[in-house]
Amino acid sequence: MKTPDPLRPGPLTRFAPSPTGYLHLGHVANAIHVWGVAQAWNGSVLLRLEDHDRGRCRPEYEAAILEDLEWLGLEPDLGLPDEFRSGRSPFRQSDNDQRYESALQQLGARFRVYACDCSRRDIAGESDAPHQEIPYSGHCRDRNLALQKGRGIRVMMEPGLEQFTDMLLGEQEQDPHAQCGDMLLKDRLGNWTYQFAVTVDDLEQNVDLVIRGQDLLGSTGRQIRLGRMLGRSTPPAYLHHALILHGSGAKLSKSNRDTGVRDLRAAGVSPRHVLGQAAHLSGVIDTPRDLSAQDLGSLFASSEGSP
Repeated sequence: MKTPDPLRPGPLTRFAPSPTGYLHLGHVANAIHVWGVAQAWNGSVLLRLEDHDRGRCRPEYEAAILEDLEWLGLEPDLGLPDEFRSGRSPFRQSDNDQRYESALQQLGARFRVYACDCSRRDIAGESDAPHQEIPYSGHCRDRNLALQKGRGIRVMMEPGLEQFTDMLLGEQEQDPHAQCGDMLLKDRLGNWTYQFAVTVDDLEQNVDLVIRGQDLLGSTGRQIRLGRMLGRSTPPAYLHHALILHGSGAKLSKSNRDTGVRDLRAAGVSPRHVLGQAAHLSGVIDTPRDLSAQDLGSLFASSEGSP
């Protein structure tokens, strides 16, 4: 098993796929930004497997993610593939339930945390805009429901703006209360939510640079707020990059096999070509060309590419 090298003095960022399907070119585009910026800024990369949704995650998807990253030549500094294969890991969410339980207790000691039995259908019925995020109304806030199996857990979010500077998109401001209402921390099936788990992980693992697609820009204000509620004095820096889109304008999904890394591998496409294709389609390079994992830093340290 490879021993991890000492972390470099630059930022610590993370590549954090969910093993709910196979990697596609959209994941590769994110990995190019993560590894490329880390290389350019003398930083380090943490690999985290975000398997908080236990109903959708599968061991075969985790194994495929690790294999595809190795095939692409993308080596993390923390969360090495062989460590995941050997058993429990501090970087696999399902192995760290106590971390989230402790964070929940910490929130409950200082803020309003309460049980909620509202379903998604209940919440959707409160809005005439079914395709937009619906802020939770606070229906269960004063019902004093017992915290028990089959009920979700929320934390009260007060109104107020969170202001931050995205390293690519510039000045931003968001009001988590207006966006999502009281934040869901654990769902009715017993799964820790994405918003809660990643905020806790980024705090516990000292991640100070979050690089992800622009589809997650709207999550940033609430994660900054929640991190501060958990005692984080300085939030991470954030960089939200462009997505690879279909001609229809829809983002790639794990169900689109024509963009799957496994399928490209099976078709005989080289890892250098996959990296180059993803870099071109996401706008990092103007002209398609083959790239190695070692080339990625130069894309963000020169005028040719930008985050």
